[in-house]
Amino acid sequence: MRKNRKINELREIEIIPNFSPNAEGSCLIKCGETHVLCNASVDDNIPRWLKGQDRGWVTAEYGMLPRSTLDRMNRESKLGKQSGRTQEIQRLIGRSLRSITDLYKLKNYQIIVDCDVLQADGGTRTAAITGSFVALKLCVEKLIQEKKIKSNPIIENLAAISCGVIENQTYLDLDYSEDQGAEVDANFVITENGKLVEIQMTSEEKLCSEENFQQMLTMAKVGISQLINKQKEILSNYKI
Repeated sequence: MRKNRKINELREIEIIPNFSPNAEGSCLIKCGETHVLCNASVDDNIPRWLKGQDRGWVTAEYGMLPRSTLDRMNRESKLGKQSGRTQEIQRLIGRSLRSITDLYKLKNYQIIVDCDVLQADGGTRTAAITGSFVALKLCVEKLIQEKKIKSNPIIENLAAISCGVIENQTYLDLDYSEDQGAEVDANFVITENGKLVEIQMTSEEKLCSEENFQQMLTMAKVGISQLINKQKEILSNYKI
């Protein structure tokens, strides 16, 4: 049982815009004890397979610092390759951002969003997606300000959140200990208008009933609405 928040309550959320002065757009997002730095960079070189199509690209990279976890983890660069988990998460972030971006309005620019986990306590991928949107939005506004693109390519806001089932009770925004003990855990990526971008769900101990799934989906939509309101609040109060 949770002691410090309700089962349908988000962890405390803080988003610090333009945390990195050298990036075209950035933010540090804190979801409880999970902290992720999101930096959006503009690259004039689009992927080779996009040449001649007069459209841009949005992609992402993801990584965890060695002491983002309780025990030190090796840098993947030292190991010589990225783990399957890392590749899966960065592809998820990239797909999510592209789903709400009109790539033709980006013309021939590529935006790369780097997500570095500074501190991990569950929900790093969902925090990365929510923070990445803010970094992307700030980056796009700078491109417009510098007259590199003519109009805003972002279609609508986007955020992500986790849910889980513990002892047949549905919970929103799992921390690490809750995630470890969950019978079912899921990640939801949803737009401002309630469109589903992606759902990742795993049943560990018990199969997930349709009732539990609907409860998680309903809870996730409410949580994501709150996250998007937070994004809007931060972006409306920040000037480039």
